[in-house]
Amino acid sequence: MADRSQLFADIDSMEPARFSQHLAEDVTMRFGSGEPIHGRQAAHDAWAGFCEGVDGVSHERLRRWESDAGTVAEANVTYTKQDGSTVTVPVVTIYTEGDGGIDDYRIFIDLAPLFA
Repeated sequence: MADRSQLFADIDSMEPARFSQHLAEDVTMRFGSGEPIHGRQAAHDAWAGFCEGVDGVSHERLRRWESDAGTVAEANVTYTKQDGSTVTVPVVTIYTEGDGGIDDYRIFIDLAPLFA
């Protein structure tokens, strides 16, 4: 299994290329209750679009479980809104590795408080 210790830091950078470097070309990513996104470029573009709507992202890692089947990471993620206020919500991420990087990436989060 590849070293993904920088994954959340790369997400928090809000530089989509830093996040997408962790992904396989044929990744499937699902963010919240949204439709699955297929392909590294599509995941890159989706994250870039999301970043345009917020001023910051910061993960507080809580727990992580790894097995041959994949990785589960629990965190609190704080979003800085464009008005300067912040919203913190819990998130669980599950991902599996393929030869070219993360090939299945699922983010379980309720973003309703961010858009309230």
